[in-house]
Formats: sequence, structure tokens, C-alpha cells
Amino acid sequence: GTSEAVLQVLSGAVPRLFHSDSCFSTSDSIYASKFRLKCSRRRASRYLQFLKCSSVLQYGVRGIGSGVPNKKADPSSLQICKCQKSESVSGVTTEDGNGAWYVDSAKNLNPINGMVNAPNVLEFQDLQHLKQENEGLKSNSANGTLRDTFHKISVDSIEDEAWDLLRESVVYYCGSPIGTIAAKDPTSSNTLNYDQVFIRDFIPSGIAFLLKGEYDIVRNFILHTLQLQGWEKTMDCHSPGQGLMPASFKVRTVPLDGDDSATEEVLDPDFGEAAIGRVAPVDSGLWWIILLRAYGKCSGDLSVQERVDVQTGIKMILRLCIADGFDMFPTLLVTDGSCMIDRRMGIHGHPLEIQALFYSALICAREMLAPEDGSADLLRALNNRLVALSFHIREYYWVDMKKLNEIYRYKTEEYSYDAVNKFNIYPDQISPWLVEWMPNKGGYLIGNLQPAHMDFRFFSLGNLWSVASGLATMDQSHAILDLIEAKWADLVAGMPLKICYPALEGQEWQIITGSDPKNTPWSYHNAGAWPTLLWQVTVACIKMDRPEIAAKAIEVAEKRISQDKWPEYYDTKRGRFIGKQSRLFQTWSIAGYLVAKLLLADPSKAKILITEEDSELVNAFSCMISANPRRKRGRKNLKQTYIV
Repeated sequence: GTSEAVLQVLSGAVPRLFHSDSCFSTSDSIYASKFRLKCSRRRASRYLQFLKCSSVLQYGVRGIGSGVPNKKADPSSLQICKCQKSESVSGVTTEDGNGAWYVDSAKNLNPINGMVNAPNVLEFQDLQHLKQENEGLKSNSANGTLRDTFHKISVDSIEDEAWDLLRESVVYYCGSPIGTIAAKDPTSSNTLNYDQVFIRDFIPSGIAFLLKGEYDIVRNFILHTLQLQGWEKTMDCHSPGQGLMPASFKVRTVPLDGDDSATEEVLDPDFGEAAIGRVAPVDSGLWWIILLRAYGKCSGDLSVQERVDVQTGIKMILRLCIADGFDMFPTLLVTDGSCMIDRRMGIHGHPLEIQALFYSALICAREMLAPEDGSADLLRALNNRLVALSFHIREYYWVDMKKLNEIYRYKTEEYSYDAVNKFNIYPDQISPWLVEWMPNKGGYLIGNLQPAHMDFRFFSLGNLWSVASGLATMDQSHAILDLIEAKWADLVAGMPLKICYPALEGQEWQIITGSDPKNTPWSYHNAGAWPTLLWQVTVACIKMDRPEIAAKAIEVAEKRISQDKWPEYYDTKRGRFIGKQSRLFQTWSIAGYLVAKLLLADPSKAKILITEEDSELVNAFSCMISANPRRKRGRKNLKQTYIV
């Protein structure tokens, strides 16, 4: 039985391996006689089905981008395909799955396509000798070598499965791919809006397709969602500002006017008027700009961002974000639930996640905006906002052990222009958990800052994207990664990564969430573990030249994420349970894992998402620190003249 099992491995008969498969039971000896020949053949046939070329889907693009750039497009013509629903057929090619296996000088098993290198092949006599010498392959060295091999096979099969699931989630509009649905869970009868294409959810899917060289789906997504930006959006007779991007959209097939026998496809967007809580998605437009830049850098196709309608779309988003208001802070003021945390979780005000995405979008937009007279004022306002925003976040959101001690000694009720405690923070706000939790080496950016209020919770996405975008300084970025390493048992544990830490519990949970039954302690947005955050972890670690942290997190996820059927999130303090209301086969959990693996395989590709610290901003930052705060007081020099 042992010899038979080894021969099957060496001949490539069992390359596809699942821990839950009955043919690979850990209750008995790993290499027991249960490896039947018929089982091996079945495995080989299954493995062939998952071996595909990197370009499985050959997308055909129609009806987008072929018009004259200077001609204003009719939104209705771009959003309705007046044709019968067309079927899309994808060609699938497979690689040779019957690759032989050899044992190199380090006795590691590796696949080779084609012929076997004869001198390196273990003959049957060698196998018998190995059996006798190692007592049936029970020695630690032999078991370790084959265990590593089986682990590699298992990891490869997880990636193959993930790509198949990602491509199954693709949504088509008039025969062309336009996005991916949020989840395709066969166990759930109530789809809610999980069958729609979400802007934020598609970002890791889009990045995965870009890294694979499949650009059409991302291009279509960018241009179609841009056209949705101009749609009328009203709730209770009120319309939000122009430039708002939808939270999601759905492709619907409806009867053609005047002809019941024919159908047409239409895009049905949701700007928040149908969402739970009726909250506008502030992050959608910011993610759209970030993805647009990534598309240009990865594909080399700058014609999309240079289009007149795309330039107009960028400007509309920027004007909506940097419009003057009552706020004294350069940060964006938003309501609760306006980003990834889309339910009431006490993040209203100036949440870090929105500020990190805002900064990143400003940097990306400045890089893509065409230099013209009409953009001069916008670019000036953009640069001024970047300087003020970076100073504000780096100076006032940062906490480490030294900063905590400063806050602990704050004086309150200071009335002066040079006050130390500018926001009148009361030292008693420092929770006991934070005093014990903060490591001596490391720090992070707090979740929110408002007058007399600091939200000391650690929010993963905001901190990770502050590293990737350059909003955090280099020292702060390293300190954030130091903290993740130091608090691995809390932030990663059984599944990466906690969306925030710690959870709201007891009376605090009741007051802040309104006793939300979905956001119970250590569940969902209330400190649940979200596998999709793997790709943001990887981007941040690659930028700081510390990819081993991301590799360790991915290894933790690979132990169970496929077996658990790619859940949306995990519950409990250590992430041991699949979330009680978690959807299975969640697309951004799948895509987040794939992007993380692709970036680790080729870290240079992370440049499409990374923005480096701007030297001009650094100089301006230094000037602001040394400037007298009273220097800016006084009347503005108004250029406009008024007739009285």
C-alpha cells in the first residue's frame, strides 16, 4: 500500500488534493492503502478540469469607447442594450495535467511538463529500499518532504478553485463582462442585494483581472459606472450632490417597449436610496478613481483616463469631496455606514477609512488630470487639501505609547491659539484595554477624531491603506506593521483580518449600534474577521519591504478558507466560526486571496496600487509645523468686486 501510494504521487496521479476528501483521510495513516487506483484516476481527471491558461475568458467589448471623445454621450444609449439577450461562450484551454514528477537534490517534489528526467527518477527498487530504510515512510524526514509536497499541491488547487469561482461570478451586459456579483451562495434562498455588482466589492476582482492581463472587464466597469454617475438620484424629493457614484448596480432584462417577444438589458443603479439605512456610498467614487489609475498603469492604456467624459467624471467627484462647508477640519465629514462598514458602528464624523481613501484618490486624480486652463483652480484646491489632510492625519490621528502618555497628561479647557490639547480631549477617554494592549514598539492611526472625542479602536482598512497611499509617514507605516506583528493573536488569530479591534460590548454595543443583531460583539463589522483584507495587507507589506508578514497571513487563511467555502466574514474573538449570517462563496473574499497571491508572486506589480510620499507635501508639512498659527488670521484678499 505504501509503495503504491508513493508511485501514484511520483506519476502525478494525485495532484489535486483536498483535506476533506475521503481519499485523503487524516484519521488513518496518511499513506495507507486507501489510495486505490480508481481514486487516483478520479483525482487526475478532476485536476485536469482546473488547469487552465491565464486567459480563460476572451471577452468581446461592444458599444463602449468607440465613440468620438469630444461628443457628449447619451447616458440612456450607453445603459440600455436594445437587443435580445446574447449568450456568451468562453473558450477554455487546458495545460497538460499529466506532468511527471521528479525528486531533486533537496528531495523536493516538483512537476515537469513533458518527459521525465530519467537520472533523477526514483526506480521501484529505490522505493523498496526507501520503504525498508524509513519503515514505510514513517520517519520525520520522509513525512516532512511529502507533507510539503502535498501542501503545495493543495495550495495550487485552492488557487485554481478560486479562479473558477471568480470567473463564475462575472456579470455580462449586452454580451460583454461588466463586473462581478457580490456573492453566489447556493445555500441562501434570500439574495437581498448580493446578486448586484458593488463598486467597492469589485475592486479586488478588478485588480485580480488586471494582474492576469484581462483588461476588458475592468475597462467596461469603469466606463459603465461613469455613465451611471449622471443618473438622477432622489430620495424623498431630495437629491445629493452631482458626482456621487452608485453603491451597486444590477443588470436587468426587461421586455422591449412595443414588442413583448423581445427583451432589452438595462442597468439599475442604487445610490443608497434602496440600501439598508439609506446611506450614500462615499467610498464608491474614491475607489473608482483608484481603480482607474491602476487600470492605466497595468494595461498601459491611458486613452481611457484621457477621455473627455472620464476627465469630467474625475472632476465631479473631486468637486463633491472638496466643496467648502462648515467644517474646520480638512478631513471628509460623513455619516455612519458610508463605507465598508455600512451599518451603524459609531464611525460618523471623520472615520480613518474614508480619509485614507480620500487622500489616495486625490493623489491618483492629480496624476491623471489633464493640464488645462479649466483644471487650474481645481488642482490648486486639490494640492492645498492634500497638504492639510496629510498634516492633520499624521499629527492628530497617530497614537503610540509615547503619544498615549501625552494624552494621559493633557490639560483641558485650553483657550488659546497654541493650545496643546486642541480638540479638548479628556484623558479619561483612554480605555483600560488600550493601556494594556498598546505594545512598546508600534503604533497606529486611530479610527476617528472629533471635538472632545477620539475613537481609539484599530481599524484595519484605514491603517493599511494609509500605508499603501503614503498618508502615513515611513516611520508610522513601519510602526503599524510592527503593531500587527505584535498583536497577531488579536488581529489575525484563526483568520485574517479583524475589520476593527476591539469589539463593542455590553451597554456600549447597545448605545452605539442600537443593539444591532448583526453587529453583535466579535461578529460582522463589530470586530469580525474579513478575508478580503488579505490583499490590502499584502499591498502595505510589499510597499514597506516586509512581504513575510503577508505571506504568514495568507498561510493562515489557506488552512481553511476553501474548506469553509469562502465565507464573507468570520465570528468570535479568534475567528473560529464562520459568521452567523455570512454568505458563502463571497466574491471579494475569493478575489482578495487571489490578488494577495499574485502580488506576492511578483511584488513589482504592486506599484499599480502604491503611491509614494510626495516630496512637495513633506516640505509643506515641515513648513506647517514651524508656522505661527496666528499668521493666517485676518481678512482674505478677495479678487472679486461687488456692486452695492
